[in-house]
Amino acid sequence: MSILKVLKLRKYYGENENTVKALDDVDIEVEEGEFVSIVGTSGSGKSTLLHMLGGLDRPTKGDVFINNKNIFSMSDDELTVFRRRNIGFVFQSYNLVPILNVYENIVLPIELDGGRIDKKYIENIIKVLGLESKLNNMPNNLSGGQQQRVAIARALASKPSIILADEPTGNLDTKTSMEVIGLLKITSKNFNQTIVMITHNEEISQIADRIIRIEDGKIVGGALYEISK
Repeated sequence: MSILKVLKLRKYYGENENTVKALDDVDIEVEEGEFVSIVGTSGSGKSTLLHMLGGLDRPTKGDVFINNKNIFSMSDDELTVFRRRNIGFVFQSYNLVPILNVYENIVLPIELDGGRIDKKYIENIIKVLGLESKLNNMPNNLSGGQQQRVAIARALASKPSIILADEPTGNLDTKTSMEVIGLLKITSKNFNQTIVMITHNEEISQIADRIIRIEDGKIVGGALYEISK
């Protein structure tokens, strides 16, 4: 089942001869449980695309469907609630709350939404990501790799429909990067979690189930899941 559909997505800046086409008629389809990487060089449009997929910015034209719901048909307030309940984010800069310990950071999205914490599920995430001994630590007492593990756990905690990872290894060394990507792959399989990751790193992209390539705002390969197969 397709959990994400992108149809004729455009993001233009400027007018007439000064128009910059950051995204130009992008079509993408992602199946439930897939781990997809979107690969492109700097300026190719991959970050703009991820912001559109997460509803962090609105397009010039086009639609993004998550769980068959057009996120851009929603008001800003509706989209905020939908995003909190259905989309998990993993950013390059971790974005942990410095005054909260590891466990508090992990469950924060659930508490902000007034939801019930599934303790067994959270414990399973913590175990898979190897954070059992770090739950009372503050973020500034963790390594970069450990902070990114916490960010992954936080993204998984609310059982989102999809996780969007924005250059999740950008601040990590090579060894730690491969460990973090390996953990993303494991969480995708263990929790049947759909993950869309953007990266400029060809080696890291290879661990995904499918690679989508973007150049100059256009998809040049791997965009559509071939259901007929």
